[in-house]
Amino acid sequence: MAENILEVNNLKMHFEGKRGFSFGSETPVVKAVDGVTFNVKVGESVGLVGESGCGKTTVGRTVMKLYEPTSGEIIFQGQDISKLKPRAMKKYRSSMQMIFQDPFSSLNPRHTVGSIIESSFVIHGITPEGGVKEAVRGLLAKVGLNPEHINRFPHEFSGGQRQRIGIARALALNPKFIVADEPVSALDVSIQAQIVNLLDDLQKEFGIAFLFIAHDLSVVQHISDRVIVMYLGKIMEMAPTFDLFLKPRHPYTKALLSAVPVPDPKIGRAREKILLQGDLPSPANPPKGCVFNTRCWKAQDLCRTTVPEVLEIAPSHSLACHFPE
Repeated sequence: MAENILEVNNLKMHFEGKRGFSFGSETPVVKAVDGVTFNVKVGESVGLVGESGCGKTTVGRTVMKLYEPTSGEIIFQGQDISKLKPRAMKKYRSSMQMIFQDPFSSLNPRHTVGSIIESSFVIHGITPEGGVKEAVRGLLAKVGLNPEHINRFPHEFSGGQRQRIGIARALALNPKFIVADEPVSALDVSIQAQIVNLLDDLQKEFGIAFLFIAHDLSVVQHISDRVIVMYLGKIMEMAPTFDLFLKPRHPYTKALLSAVPVPDPKIGRAREKILLQGDLPSPANPPKGCVFNTRCWKAQDLCRTTVPEVLEIAPSHSLACHFPE
């Protein structure tokens, strides 16, 4: 069995909200991530899904130490990096990289494509065999771009091409682990499949472990070995992709999957569609007990008072629910 490249134990990321106008009022605490535990094995692709505002992007950024965690452990390659200062983190940065959601704002418009990708080598003081320029051209070719466009600026590329540049930058230092934060959600649908296939090919070729954050379950199904479902800062269910899509056990997972479009109209019309009532509660004031109880059709008194533990109900299949499907 492959060893873990990343272990996250009881990770919490709380932000201070804005204080109201009343004197003596306490500063609200936004519990964006509230006690999350999971792992990613070497060479494995793990999907992280949930509604907007559930905390999945915060998990990715906290794991990358772009945010300093409130508490918990982030063990990367056997080392707890959760409390490391930026200087001490530098030696791990070459092994862990991030692909950002917005290909338009994640690239410096004043720098050429070549200098954007070169910066990874310069910052870490690495001179690749054959020289930096040749390595940059090779990376551009690897992600499907013309190596001769090394001196062009980001505005001269389409959205899909810019995301390929972001992928090339992430690959520059031969990372072992990449957080891909909704890398296709800002792209045209016709381009999304190309980028997903590219990431899938690169993962298989280089054995890179991925934490693939998305709200599109069909994308996650295509690229992930396992899937983690989040809701309001907590993990609801974790399972191998095939098992989760075939037999979801948590009511929230079942509701999410019921909204995925099906190409066959007969199956689509016959399938039960679950419409969740109400709005997503505020992470500054989450419900007591199970955070999903205000929108769950199976909620009972126990759900409103007691937080369910994440328990393994089958091999590699865990969920946090008092009354699973």
